[in-house]
Amino acid sequence: MLVSSTLVSFVRTMTDDEQQFLKTLGSRIAQLRNELGLSQQAMADQLGVAQQTYAHYEVGRIRMPVSLLPEIAQFFGVSVDELLGRKNGAAKRGPAPKFQQQIERLSQLPKAKQKVVMEMLEGVLSQASR
Repeated sequence: MLVSSTLVSFVRTMTDDEQQFLKTLGSRIAQLRNELGLSQQAMADQLGVAQQTYAHYEVGRIRMPVSLLPEIAQFFGVSVDELLGRKNGAAKRGPAPKFQQQIERLSQLPKAKQKVVMEMLEGVLSQASR
């Protein structure tokens, strides 16, 4: 009986405000993910969680660990405040520029694939500078 009472105290029901906050946060994260053209599976892999767990984060069904927020914000090139929907008195920066997003995605590739992409880029740049 000790296990079940511990589990009950660990899992508490979310308030309406918490549910709305998590839905809004999940919606922001889904929008950023979609802007990069990433699947939920790719994002789940990036965060080291199961795809189903990540899907629950996006719809606000379960709480995501607070420790994931800085990682998610950095991945998308936004501040944690922006991810949480806070304006901070300044204009919203929005998602990282496409080129910056592509550089981030490139850095996630295996070294061999990075080398191929870099060689292709060098070829294009050398042709353009002629």
